[in-house]
Amino acid sequence: MTLPSYDVKTIVLRKTIDETEAMKIVEEKKTGPFKSLLSHPKKEDVHVHSLKLYYECILMVSGKYTADYFRKAIHSISVDSNVHEVSLGDGLFPVRSKSRITKAFVGNRGKNKIDFKLEEHVFVEEEDELTFDHHGRDIEFPYKIDSKTVENYPQKLLEENAESVKKPEMAHDTAIGKLQTQLKKPLETDVRGLNEEFVLNDISEIYIPIFEARLVGPKKKVELLRIDAVRKKVF
Repeated sequence: MTLPSYDVKTIVLRKTIDETEAMKIVEEKKTGPFKSLLSHPKKEDVHVHSLKLYYECILMVSGKYTADYFRKAIHSISVDSNVHEVSLGDGLFPVRSKSRITKAFVGNRGKNKIDFKLEEHVFVEEEDELTFDHHGRDIEFPYKIDSKTVENYPQKLLEENAESVKKPEMAHDTAIGKLQTQLKKPLETDVRGLNEEFVLNDISEIYIPIFEARLVGPKKKVELLRIDAVRKKVF
């Protein structure tokens, strides 16, 4: 299947904390990255070198795959033990050889089996959505998107903060290809007349505001502390 043409929707989620609130969280949690089984530094031993706001992209794709094809199949029916063949259309279909009874009498409780070799016309429809983090890893999307949670002018905001924008590392075509693979289940080996179509419903770049603090601890060790500015959550 060839990739469809598409437009990319840009969404920026709104911060629920400002830099002052973010710094309070950093001061409270700054010793965490330096903890180990053998050491637990004091707050005064950890210095906040810098705090910066980034807009980090989550890539979301959704689409639908449809297909129809013919596949070979065998359907079996049970008949009375004294039936040796069945007439259907212009054909005669014998019972399975192993189920034939040389001497069968009416009233015998056993059953014979007859196999019909035929073709089935199969229709498939699969629809799904995949979400990838900034690095291209498959994730569950934890945010709510509505008029209250998104910025009104996303492109303008991203342009004004261009140096702080982290674009997706995964190419759009790669994300769409992964969705196609997810939706298209492996087919049987013996099929004919395959007609298939992939429709891309939506592809969105969703930018998450993230405060990133650069910390300097004991022995000048450097660590990062990241705060989700939407959910007020420390990564």
